[in-house]
Amino acid sequence: MKIARSGQLKKSLQGTLDIMEQQDARLIRSITLPNDTQTIPQLAEFVDGVCEELDLDMGTAMQLNLALEEAVVNVMDYAYPAGTRGDILIEAQANDVRLIFTIIDKGFPFDPTAKEDADVTLSAEERPIGGLGIYLVRQIMDSINYERVDDQNVLTLCKQLKSVTAGEA
Repeated sequence: MKIARSGQLKKSLQGTLDIMEQQDARLIRSITLPNDTQTIPQLAEFVDGVCEELDLDMGTAMQLNLALEEAVVNVMDYAYPAGTRGDILIEAQANDVRLIFTIIDKGFPFDPTAKEDADVTLSAEERPIGGLGIYLVRQIMDSINYERVDDQNVLTLCKQLKSVTAGEA
């Protein structure tokens, strides 16, 4: 987990954008959703639109939808006190090499990358509750990064779209 000092969120996010600009960004999109699981269809529509614009195959689109749904529902269910409304910003940035989703919320600090993988060798009855969602996200995405910046959780999920050769990264 990285904890940045106050005023660093814009700089942190700008660093991601700068990487995209250096690699000829093909897509920059965002959506803000309330912490209400009834809005998950809007998230799916957003992810589907990103995948369609990037001409990704159906299997990849389904995997990305699963990863984003798992990560965003976690925020919706646990980031804010019960009965408190909070927003979740989901940004998508892509170039020819990678697709990056950034999930930002002002909820309780929580680093899902610090959570141990669920033991999938155990039966559902033997396995403790929790951890399967982040396990799935880790299996689908190529990298995951968490930062706490300006009292906000910033979770970055990266998916390689093609192999990176020396000098491209």
